[in-house]
Amino acid sequence: MIFSLQGIVQELTPTYAVINVNGVGYYTGISLMTSQKLTLNKETFLFIQQIIREDAHLLFGFNTRLEKEMFNLLISVNGVGAVSALILLSTLSLDEIASAILSGNSVLIQKAKGIGAKTAERIIVDLKDKVQKFNNPEENISLAVNNKVKEESLSALEVLGIPKRSSEKIADRFLKQNPDISVEELVKQILKNI
Repeated sequence: MIFSLQGIVQELTPTYAVINVNGVGYYTGISLMTSQKLTLNKETFLFIQQIIREDAHLLFGFNTRLEKEMFNLLISVNGVGAVSALILLSTLSLDEIASAILSGNSVLIQKAKGIGAKTAERIIVDLKDKVQKFNNPEENISLAVNNKVKEESLSALEVLGIPKRSSEKIADRFLKQNPDISVEELVKQILKNI
């Protein structure tokens, strides 16, 4: 299975690129998002999803691992093929796709050519629990830190006999106001506001 390609961009269009790796040109389907990151005759690195069908071996290239993950989630939905997934990735950003799925906004998903109402609804139902990490991916790192601070704070409060349920909402509120808050400070604030 081809996981990635590193080579020179030999041909480039909005929908495909040919990546020359040591003299072998790999035809790779790409989204507009990835196409905009590539430069003709320059070296590039793409994450690859290989799809093997009876009649073809297809390669799809992605500038980021997150875009590849979203592509794989989309094609896991019944009725969404590789081309439809690429069109959706070309029409909306990862954040917009994730937000549309999480908020149930099928109208936004239908902006992608070839995706009708039923398919949009199926995407929302099938992927609602799987796209959280794509919503503001830049915030993922601070969210992971916030979750650690929150968990440690709630554990400390449970030791003090304060139920997790009553302190969780307060913790969330303070983490939103001050993402860099320390465990000690968060525990103090929760104790003041219970």
